[in-house]
Formats: sequence, structure tokens, C-alpha cells
Amino acid sequence: MTYQEKIKHILKISEKVIRDAALENGAIVAANTDKKYYDRHAKNYHYVWPRDAAYICVAAKLIGINDIQEPYFDWLLERPEDFKKESTLYQHYSTNGRKAGKQYQPDQAGTTLWAIWEIYNHDPNQASKYEALIRRLADGLTEDWHGKYFFKNSADLWENWYRRTSTKVENNYTYTLAACARGLLCAHAIFKNSKWEKAANEMINLINEAYLEDKEYFLRNHGIIDDLNIDASVLGLAWPFEIIEAKDERFKNTIKKIEEELVFDGGVKRFQFDYYDGEGTSGEGGGAWPICNFWMSLAYIKAGNEKMAKHYFKWVVDRIKDDGMIAEQIFVDYRQGIKPLAWSHAMFIFAAKELGYLT
Repeated sequence: MTYQEKIKHILKISEKVIRDAALENGAIVAANTDKKYYDRHAKNYHYVWPRDAAYICVAAKLIGINDIQEPYFDWLLERPEDFKKESTLYQHYSTNGRKAGKQYQPDQAGTTLWAIWEIYNHDPNQASKYEALIRRLADGLTEDWHGKYFFKNSADLWENWYRRTSTKVENNYTYTLAACARGLLCAHAIFKNSKWEKAANEMINLINEAYLEDKEYFLRNHGIIDDLNIDASVLGLAWPFEIIEAKDERFKNTIKKIEEELVFDGGVKRFQFDYYDGEGTSGEGGGAWPICNFWMSLAYIKAGNEKMAKHYFKWVVDRIKDDGMIAEQIFVDYRQGIKPLAWSHAMFIFAAKELGYLT
């Protein structure tokens, strides 16, 4: 099949993967392990990560799937354990709502607020349908925000247990701040609330401080103790959260640093010294993440460089097999890892749209 035909085929499979991930009770799982196509060696991803689900909901809308978003928002409002009491989202949940991971990841609430804003076309009147959910998410973030840091120990989107912020040291994950700032500004656009707006602006100020002039890139974690390891998640500053312009020289410098340290033969890794592979055999090292390749593609589109955007997009497309399913990682050896990952398909859809492949 031609390259264009392959993209259309992957888009068709993306619809199937997303629909398979959307369950009868409204939950949206990262990967539906009940399906025959899911490899028996892969880790169990039959859980709800609110972050993944948020991206999936917005991407689904782009390909005409409009019947999974509200059932998921209803699930999120009612199901997650302790969410009503604490107004806080944690790592991930079983499909019945039981807490399956204990890490506090603030970006999940911010990304969900962004998703609601996107799904309802930036229309406060439409988005206000989920007033209870919006207020709970935004209030939860601001209640835990202490002007310069989140009080609870928090993890970033990659959720490594050994990398968490501390209540004793003021430090912040840059991606987390971007997701939360954008989410709070979206909530503020729906229901005016000066507390949400103030917290968002404080977070944006800290994001700007996370750019080190002498290193020429945005740190993944900045504060009293800086983390100098390069991390692809800072691409989120430009897309989808639009805190920093993609044409900003600081962001361009950051892309350059990512390419120097994280790109191998065209594939983009998450961060330096990443060994996770989704199979438990990580002694061989982690692979390239299609999510990150598509993120690079989106960043380059926003920066006005279509050639490089197509380059990172095509690298993944060329390595997708005839089944059209996109894995969590692409390896140079025998490993398959998590396949398919619904978030990978969501990012494919976002990049395909920006590159003009959605018709």
C-alpha cells in the first residue's frame, strides 16, 4: 500500500483501538488487555489513567467519535475512589473506580480540564454542563497549590516512583505546571474564578524560570534542586498547553537539546537513562516512544517546520506493521511491549490532523 493508504489504514485501526478502550461503564482504559490482539507478555494496562483518557477523548472527536466523552466524564465524576472527598486524582484506577496507584499526579486534573474545554469547542455555555467536575478538579489543584509548589508529594506523567517532588523542597515538574496552568485557565474561562487564574499565573512564572540560560533548555524539574536530565515531556509547553510559543527561541533551543540527547536513528526516547520497556526485561533498555515522535512532529508544525514534522511522523508510520496498531514503544530487537496503546493512537491522530492527513 502507498504511504497515504497506510495512514488511512492506521486511522481506521485507531478508531477501533479507541472504541475498544472505551468500556461499557464509561471508563476509558490505556489498553484493552481483554482483546485477542493484546500480547500476553505485555504489562497489564487495563486501567484508567485520567491523563491518557483526556488525550484520547479529544483525539476521538477529531475522527468523528463523539459518544465516548460524556460517558467518561460521568465515570470520572462518580467513580474514582476518594475523588469526591479529596478533589484529587491519583495515578490510575481500576475500571470500577478503585484506586490502583497511589502517586499524586496533578497534571491529570489539568489535562482533563483542557480536554473538557477542547471537546466543547471553547464554549463556556457548553462546557458548563460539567460544572461539578470542573469545579472539583480546579479547586483540588488550587487547594494543594502553595504559590510555588504542590504540597503533596507529586510524580510527573512518566510516574517513576524514584522521582517525586518533596514537601520539604520547593520543586516542580515543568510539564505538570504547564498542564495545570492551562487547565486552570480553561476552567477560569468557563467559570470566572480569581483563585484559579492566580494559581495558573504563578505556575507560568515558574515555567519561565525553568529555562536555564547557560544550559539553553527548559528543565523537566526546577526548584531548589534542579534536575538537568533532558526530557521530551517539556514539548507539552508548546502543544497542547500553549504556555510557550513554539517559535520562541527558548523552545527551539530545547528541541535542539532533545534531538541531541534523546533521538536515536529517528526515534525519540522519553528522557535520558530511560529503561522501562513494558515487559519487565528492561535490562535491554527502553525503546523509542511513538508518543514522543508525534509530539516532536506537533512541535515542529507549531514552529513552522513542516519538513521536520513529517520526518518524525513518518519514522513511526514506516515501522507500524500491517495490523495498523501503534505500540507504546518501538524497539530495535524482539520486544513488542504494550501494543496497542490508545494514547499512541491519539497522538497519531493529533499529528495526522496538523499535517493535513485527516480528510
